[in-house]
Amino acid sequence: MKIKQILSVLEEMAPLAYAEDFDNVGLLIGNQEADATGILVCHDALENVIAEAVAKNCNLVICFHPILFSGLKKITGKNYVERAIIKAIKNDIAIYAVHTALDNHPEGVNKLFCTALGLQNTQILIPKQHYIRKLETYTVRDNADTVRNALFKAGAGSIGNYDQCSFNSEGTFTYQGNENSNPVVGEKGVLSTGTETKIEVVFEKHLESKIVKALFEAHIYEEVAYEIYDLQNTYQKVGLGMIGELENPMNENDFLAFAKEKMQANGIRHSEFMGKEIKKVAVLGGSGSYAIKNAIQAGADAFLTADLKYHQFYEAENQLLLADIGHFESERYTKNYIVEYLRKKILNFAIILSEENTNPVKYL
Repeated sequence: MKIKQILSVLEEMAPLAYAEDFDNVGLLIGNQEADATGILVCHDALENVIAEAVAKNCNLVICFHPILFSGLKKITGKNYVERAIIKAIKNDIAIYAVHTALDNHPEGVNKLFCTALGLQNTQILIPKQHYIRKLETYTVRDNADTVRNALFKAGAGSIGNYDQCSFNSEGTFTYQGNENSNPVVGEKGVLSTGTETKIEVVFEKHLESKIVKALFEAHIYEEVAYEIYDLQNTYQKVGLGMIGELENPMNENDFLAFAKEKMQANGIRHSEFMGKEIKKVAVLGGSGSYAIKNAIQAGADAFLTADLKYHQFYEAENQLLLADIGHFESERYTKNYIVEYLRKKILNFAIILSEENTNPVKYL
């Protein structure tokens, strides 16, 4: 099996187009044409993890956090990033990162967070914007069903809980082909008119090349007329953070003790208790201080995240319980999910969960 075959499975699990613009996801190091010997899944691709991959004959390391986040001008081994890269290159180890591509996925990091807490009726906290695109195309009536079905098969027309969604209207076309044309309707050099069906469908932007290919294969025209637009709509199915409800309300102290147990946290820093029951809970794995206002606006009684600074606890404004459970702790189930997903998709192949604990934060 080639590494590139595994990458296509990873793209299905967490489309790279879901990732935030600031992020660095995908294949960071390595040759996708190389034969894969085994997969090691970890949280952070540190030097000791690369050594583990070598020992276990895995030449592909799949990590959550990208070891390469910003540009490097020198690779001299002076810090932990450079040392990990050097070790990977010396041993022909490829590294692939998922990070915010899986953060934004509806079944990814924050869904795992919610599941661990037993939250019900979950929804995306910050839906992704500028992610939906719209395709408009035109064809004769006899070809309309073929084109529409091909677009649906390629993934167009899926909106939330609905699929095969389209809008269709009819109008009059005009065109005149030159001496080099080969029109399906009418004759070259003669002005042609007739009735066409206009087909409109929306799609997730990472499917664009697949959908355009399907359009051209199904369309009968020599020159396919189509337009693609970026939409301003938010996409409720993809985004950062989630919000859901506990089956039974808890007081604040019991809720934090419950969250500490479920997320295996060594400690929780939190804002002042308000003396209210916790029912509606917002979560965001990793650094989530930017979402405090979103959690308040969504009516959350509590917001669990990580990496909160001193003054950010004031932003709770006595409207919710704000809790920092630790960065690693908020994402702790991620690598297990990746292993389980890959084992279902890639059979009879070595897919190993790293035994290295890469959490850099220790507690006394």
